[in-house]
Amino acid sequence: MTTTQELFQSKLDPVTFEVLRNAYVNLVDQMSEQVLRTCYSFVIYNRDFSSALCDAQGNTIAQGTQDISVHVGTLHLTAKAVIEDFEGDIHPGDVFLVNDPYRGGTHFSDTRVVLPVFHRGEIIAYMQVNGHWADMGGSVPGSFDIKAKDHYGEGMRIPPVRIYSKGVYLKDVANLLVSNMRVPEERLGDLRSQVEATKVGERQLLALIKKYGVETVLIAFDEVQDYVERVTRANVKNLPDGTWESTDYIDMDPEVGDGLIPINVKMTIKDDEVFYDLSGSHSYIGCFLNAGYGASLSAAYAGTKTFFPEIPLNSGFYRVVHVELPENSVVNAPCPIAVTGFCSGAYEKIMNACFELWSSILPERALACSFNLEYLLVGGWDTRKEEQKYFMWYDWMAGGHGGRNNRDGANALSPVFGVGLSIQSCEGQERLSPVVTTKHEIMMDSGGPGEFRGGCGVEKGGVLTAVADTVMSYCCDRSRSITWGISGGLPSSPHGAWLNPEKDSREFLGAIFSNVKVKSGDSFMRPSAGGGGLGDPLKRNPNAVLEDVIDEYVSIERAKKDYGVVISEIDRDLDLFELDEQATVLAREYIRSNRKAWLREDIEKVASMYSSGEIDKLDLIRKYGVVFDYEKNEILPISTGQYREMLEERMVPHWS
Repeated sequence: MTTTQELFQSKLDPVTFEVLRNAYVNLVDQMSEQVLRTCYSFVIYNRDFSSALCDAQGNTIAQGTQDISVHVGTLHLTAKAVIEDFEGDIHPGDVFLVNDPYRGGTHFSDTRVVLPVFHRGEIIAYMQVNGHWADMGGSVPGSFDIKAKDHYGEGMRIPPVRIYSKGVYLKDVANLLVSNMRVPEERLGDLRSQVEATKVGERQLLALIKKYGVETVLIAFDEVQDYVERVTRANVKNLPDGTWESTDYIDMDPEVGDGLIPINVKMTIKDDEVFYDLSGSHSYIGCFLNAGYGASLSAAYAGTKTFFPEIPLNSGFYRVVHVELPENSVVNAPCPIAVTGFCSGAYEKIMNACFELWSSILPERALACSFNLEYLLVGGWDTRKEEQKYFMWYDWMAGGHGGRNNRDGANALSPVFGVGLSIQSCEGQERLSPVVTTKHEIMMDSGGPGEFRGGCGVEKGGVLTAVADTVMSYCCDRSRSITWGISGGLPSSPHGAWLNPEKDSREFLGAIFSNVKVKSGDSFMRPSAGGGGLGDPLKRNPNAVLEDVIDEYVSIERAKKDYGVVISEIDRDLDLFELDEQATVLAREYIRSNRKAWLREDIEKVASMYSSGEIDKLDLIRKYGVVFDYEKNEILPISTGQYREMLEERMVPHWS
């Protein structure tokens, strides 16, 4: 076992090295605090932003302690893009702006401010703050158009551009950009906030130089990266060499219809390095769920880093993890292919595939598939006051994380895409927009059954009040590629949004749609999925199932169907329930004897049972492995075949 002392190799004394290493992270956190306190947009206020300190070559020295995972591994790419485009023409007082997903960014909403830091006429570092701007223009409010085939319908693409020149604010450039966006005054406010945050970082770095000297600070720049590389290599070297493979899916290509879109992740550990090869992934698809190079790179980095939480994060980590992304694919879509929905599409599929791979190597840190990120966007005119203004109601939900080794998954947590995200306050949303939340609660039976249950998802509903010329869009997935379990665990529940669910005219809109017209009085409801289960649910302690029933995480009906645990209600108000141990033994034996056959049942027979009401949606998914189009109320045979094959691999070998 390599000791910490052996890993420490520095020209600096240990105390100075450790003080500066932590000072760099603190510097980034102070930039984040500046953003949090001065931003204009509610999206950024709820922590959809990240900051970084980069060296003179653009390599990441430090990110913040609450930065969201999706920006891991991309901030140094955009810093390098600025250097590439402006090398030799960068001056004190310059500030640059970039959001280009084909130059290492993620999607157009993630807009980065990059400030070079000079000392005695030489560039020594770059400060960067990335904020998710709530609208970048394009064909729909919020810039999430599922029908967009290329970036021209998604909003402003900003290659590296100078926004301050030698300290002079280029107002004309800024106005040119934001004039093509909705609510431009909010965009300008966020821009100013991000610029000032980078200046906070600059001041803090120059203060460190004044205290320790520029040579010491720059030596520490190199050595904190080298240290992380050594620590990462030492951890990987202790693991077995080998190759592992996993596949996750996007629901569909809307231009094709039936058929899940595979994202294949092959991971090889060789000596002290990790290699990912995604060459088995599908070609890019006809909607915006594709990912660009930088986004997929980030997903592999973040999926790996999840299993090494004790290792600090900087470019030293990236030296050990290598990612091969095939060109013209759903994980490396070229310009101008649409990529804005990458977050709900390819990104979290790569992360969850990585989770499964690392769970087999580090079972003590095992984590099943987690719910999918989703965005619901409502944009139009707010008529609550005489002076009407344009509004953007931009919401994401909490959901369930996958079951873990020896413990259940976390309930109602931010998505793995961005664990640092805050769940937006309903009161804040209602103050800013004419949308009132009518329901926001943990959803029973949403967690994937397992020996260790997946965390529960959430159901959230709302009603539009005083609106005009308003439309709704939804960016999600996993209506068909339902969040899956591992090591015998069962899937959770499907995503999808309803319009006017309490009326006879209710309409299921699915997990992806855009530009749906809505009016005052219209209501909506959507669930987030739970996490997948870990381990055979028939091995779950019946008393744990009883506690889930008492806590209203699991219904009495699903306790019997999914876990084979028979419970009767005595007095729910007093939390009095009774566990029937003898009936439980019989119920579990019945499930054990039949469940493989259920998973292979004729799909037309299953469809008939569902249509007649003999079985419900969760029976379809968990018992029979059948994928349905709930909008058309018809079975999807190709998707069902793919889904069943996946369940046969992840569940059946682990069932007794």
